Amino acid sequence: MPIQYLSALTAKPRTGQADLHIGVILTLVAGALNAGGFLAIGQYTSHMTGMVSTFADQVVLRNFALAGVAATSWIAFVGGAASTALMVNYLRRAGMPNLYAVPLLIEAGLILLFGAFGGTLKKHELVDVSLAVITLCFTMGLQNALITKISRAEIRTTHLTGLTTDLGIEIGKLIYWNRYQAGDKRVAVKANLDKLRIHLTLIASFLIGGIAGALGFNYAGYISTVPLALALAAISIAPVLSRR
Repeated sequence: MPIQYLSALTAKPRTGQADLHIGVILTLVAGALNAGGFLAIGQYTSHMTGMVSTFADQVVLRNFALAGVAATSWIAFVGGAASTALMVNYLRRAGMPNLYAVPLLIEAGLILLFGAFGGTLKKHELVDVSLAVITLCFTMGLQNALITKISRAEIRTTHLTGLTTDLGIEIGKLIYWNRYQAGDKRVAVKANLDKLRIHLTLIASFLIGGIAGALGFNYAGYISTVPLALALAAISIAPVLSRR
């Protein structure tokens, strides 16, 4: 049963439940890497708004080395997203039954790579920190594009701005008072309770992942990346095992 369940998370025939479940898992991973990574290297890496703002700030302050790191990190995120698109489209054209396992396995490998070499990083060395930030940004781009394609752009996992905005919209609909008069044919404003539940679930998952990641990096160090990588590797390998 566990292998069949894990295999269904990345299977080509999609269900709303499978989309939500893998979304929760990837959101937990993103929250853990974002919060834990900040404690490790002093930089958030899961959202690009901050990177672009950092680039602008550092250009104005004439810190061109830091501006270059921010720009390269943004490019790495784009490269990760593009890599997912290339892999998924190639596998689809090749008729592969499972389109999303390979990007997940690569993400697991990158997380392990970060964990393996993280202990050798010198926290205040620009080159060391930059390589770590770029690696994590590429990983987050890979993951965000993956869940975007899996869920048909309905779920995001690496940042909360869009989710929080959508949550606010649904809350606004929920508390809206539909006043009617005789002969009123206007359509009532109604909240989508399913969307509200999904948004709350994903935001809570990111928070829980962030707390777990911060605790892990704070008390155990880079070895705390291993459970994250193993979880993703299990999901990506499950389709192969289920066919045996």
